[in-house]
Formats: sequence, C-alpha cells, structure tokens
Amino acid sequence: MTPALASARRLVVKIGSALVVDEARAAPRIDWLRSVAEDIAALRARGTDVIVVSSGAIALARRALKLTRKRLRLEEKQAAAAVGQIRLAQAWTEVLQAHGLTAAQLLLTLDDSEDRRRYLNARATLTTLLDLSCVPVINENDSVATAEIRFGDNDRLAARVAEMVQADQLVLLSDIDGLYTADPRRDPTAAHIPVVQAITPEIESMGGDPPPGYSSGGMRTKLVAARIATGAGCAMAIALGGVANPLRALKQGGRCTWFLPAPEGRSARKRFILGTLDPHGSYTLDAGAVRALAQGRSLLPAGVRATAGRFQRGDAVELLGPNGERLGRGLSAYASADAARIIGHRSEEIEAILGWRGRDVLVHRDDLALSER
Repeated sequence: MTPALASARRLVVKIGSALVVDEARAAPRIDWLRSVAEDIAALRARGTDVIVVSSGAIALARRALKLTRKRLRLEEKQAAAAVGQIRLAQAWTEVLQAHGLTAAQLLLTLDDSEDRRRYLNARATLTTLLDLSCVPVINENDSVATAEIRFGDNDRLAARVAEMVQADQLVLLSDIDGLYTADPRRDPTAAHIPVVQAITPEIESMGGDPPPGYSSGGMRTKLVAARIATGAGCAMAIALGGVANPLRALKQGGRCTWFLPAPEGRSARKRFILGTLDPHGSYTLDAGAVRALAQGRSLLPAGVRATAGRFQRGDAVELLGPNGERLGRGLSAYASADAARIIGHRSEEIEAILGWRGRDVLVHRDDLALSER
C-alpha cells in the first residue's frame, strides 16, 4: 500500500533553500513558511511528531556579507552560516509560535550521526524535545563543519535524522513533484513514477545533475537519501514544495513519488548491534529484567545484578541472564564506572547517586538486540 501522510507517527520534513529563501530579496519567504507551520500544527493536532530539516542559512546571509558569487570558499560558507542561522531560526520561531508551537534549533554534522556517543546524545535530545511538544528545526552545522565531516546536502542529513529517531515517514519538499524516468525539463517524454518499490541501479540512473542556484541538492542526492531512509524502514516521499500548504496538499493526494521502506529495514540496526559490534563488557540481569526485555522494554538499572568490563557510553555490552546465559547485546547509556554505582537502584535514584541526572535506562530498547532462542 502507498503510505499516507495522515498515518505518520513520526515525520521528518526536509525543506531546501530555494523554498525557504526569496533569492531576489535575500529574505525568508514568510507567507509560505506560515503555510508550512499551519500544516505542521494540523499534523501535531493529529498526534504526529514533526521534525523539520531546513536549509537556507547561507542563502539568507549572502547579500548582507556581500558574498554573492555562486561558489564560496569553505570559510566564507562558515561565516555566512553563522549569520544566516540566526535569521533562519527567527523565521521558524515566528511562524510556529503563531500556532502555539515551540521551535528548537539543532545544528548537526556528519560526525554526529556516525560517532555512537554523539549519535546517542543527538537522538536523546531530539526525542526529549518531541516529548516536550517542541518542533525541532535542524540544519547542518556549516559554521564549524570541515569538508571531511560535512553531509554536503540536507537531503542526506534528513535521511540520517529519520533513521536516528526511527521516523516512519520522510518528506523531501522539492521544486519537482517526484521522480521521473528522465529530467522532465529536458525530455518531454519523461514519465512520472508514483511509487518506487526498491532502489535499483535503474532507479539510481534516473538521478541528474544538481539544479542551478544556491541549492546543493538535486535528484541524485534525493535518491541517496531514499536509500538511507528506506533501508532504515522509513517511507520517503519527494513532493512539490512550491505551493501553499504543501504538506496538506500531499495529505490530500497531491502527486509525488513514494519510496517504500525495505521490509527488513527496522531489523537492520538490531542485526548490526547483535552481529557486528564487539562487546566491551556485560550486564547480568535478574529474572524480572529478562521478562521485561522479552516484552520489548528497555533495561532499567534496577534489573541488573552485576556489571563487568570497562566501557564508555555508547559501547556495546553483552546482556546475560541470571545464570550467565547470553541474551543479546545493547549499547550502554552509561560508562562502566557510573553503571556499577547505579545498578540495582531505581531510576529516580540516579541523580542522588551520581550527582547528575542521566538517562532513566541502562540500555534503551532501540539500542538492544536479543539473540534468537
């Protein structure tokens, strides 16, 4: 079945510079942003978590800094991002606040999605913001990112965010209403593709060159994003963004291309934890914790009898039963020294024991994989 936006539990929406910024005025397209905020408010009212990945910071600052040529040096991009990010955040705060929604700004780099500890930190921040009914607005941290740690485009960043928060849908708002067999601007016989079952070499060959102007994306990067998102079990849509209320239009059946999630997508991360990461230590569980894990719950400190080994937060640990049997593996939310102090205690005691409040769980259910028995 084709995914429906109305059924999304957690949605990531990526918006490019060409949609956010009026290039002639070098200013935010406030009326259009207001319509997007209206769509977000409607989705939130239906119980959908919404995260926005928004480009536009560099484009908003170019004219003020007299950086109007098409290609900028890395340090010029970083300077422009430092100025433009303030303007971008102000625009999103204004339009979301009109609907009683609180905007939260996060700036990420490629390292934040690949280093396990930083990945866990970013995910925890995002999920907490959603729990607090905020709308996270994310952009690449261009003001500090070097060429080696950049995503380079927000399509891939959005896909990594969708993977990180286990979103069930990702929408890339674009200047085109989906994927075509060829570039429709150059080939009048190009046919629109409404649904893509899988990312095949034939599909990948349909990506073209990036569009002119300030945008760094293009269909090629969107197909890379589709591979990331669908591989994580997240459906992805490429939809026309240059209309008022673009998310409402998509929800009402507007033309787009849906990329269907890979059937094994949700279990891929579990297999990675179980079969690829070498454990640095272990937790020995009591019978109650074993039952809780079997029911799909997280591992709480109170359910752990002992810990062994030396590990840091984000490292893999073995999960052992009361008799030492191997149950699976997980990523520890605490370093071994801190974990040894809080095991056997209730989560609400953690702050008194450590002197600071960390996670309520030792291993989150999304970060553990049980062995087949």
